[in-house]
Amino acid sequence: MTTMTAQDSAPGARPGHAGSEVRRHELAAFLRSRRERIAPEQVGLPRGRRRRTPGLRREEVAQLSAVGVTWYTWLEQARDIQVSVQVLDALARALLLDPSERAHLFQLAGAVDPTPATVCSAVTPALRALLAQFEPYPACVQNSRYDILAHNRTYGLLLCDLDAVPPEDRNCMILSFTHEPWRSSIVHLGETQRLMAARFRASMAGHLGEPGWKMLLKRLRTQSPDFGEVWERHEVLAHRGKRKEFLNRYVGRLRLDHTDLWLGPESGPRMVTYAPADEDSRERLERLHAIALEREAAPAG
Repeated sequence: MTTMTAQDSAPGARPGHAGSEVRRHELAAFLRSRRERIAPEQVGLPRGRRRRTPGLRREEVAQLSAVGVTWYTWLEQARDIQVSVQVLDALARALLLDPSERAHLFQLAGAVDPTPATVCSAVTPALRALLAQFEPYPACVQNSRYDILAHNRTYGLLLCDLDAVPPEDRNCMILSFTHEPWRSSIVHLGETQRLMAARFRASMAGHLGEPGWKMLLKRLRTQSPDFGEVWERHEVLAHRGKRKEFLNRYVGRLRLDHTDLWLGPESGPRMVTYAPADEDSRERLERLHAIALEREAAPAG
């Protein structure tokens, strides 16, 4: 059973930052609402004849989460106590939270989820349809860590055969520094690597304690001496549109104008689009899209 710290046992003893009281009350209300919607049978508990509480009782949630009843009661009362990520994880499991609810729980608690959801809620069916509508122009959805979350068929053949890359490796930083087909498609590779590292550093300032970012940084440092060199420059740069040149294996040289379309008010997920900068590039993109369609149809044929 989880034990309380000295700070846990003295609610209100430590000062909170601005807005912390509001977050505690939001967290308390969220926990109550999730607790009250779960039937005892859903978590293997008997209903009993005298149950008046809708959903689970507080002591039942505490039992399922292996935390003290008093401590959990304080949490639902919006007391000023600290809660570890391990306890938050246990609560999320006990309350059967879906990925969006789990992320909301950790955000309200001001904590970083050690096992974040692998599916990005930003990539909706409507957004995938929009990616397809951009064809024959390449487009994809990336997050601030350069993970490629979704892409259309033209983008899938722009720098390499992206569908052949394992999902865990579909990250533009990893590909630009370690994947030879991707690297060979970028005309100004050194400049591109330097700019990407600078943008990555600027974005990482808001995610310094997050395991996913730390693991990606460690992997880049381990696998790429080139990354180590540019990383030590400590350069930072905001995202902005830029003309890029690619040497595509199927259609040759492409000059494209890159634009980021942000999917929220913060610099998080974005749609990355490429428009042809000249007529030759437009025609070559159309050919590249036709090749992508042929490859897609080949197995069915």
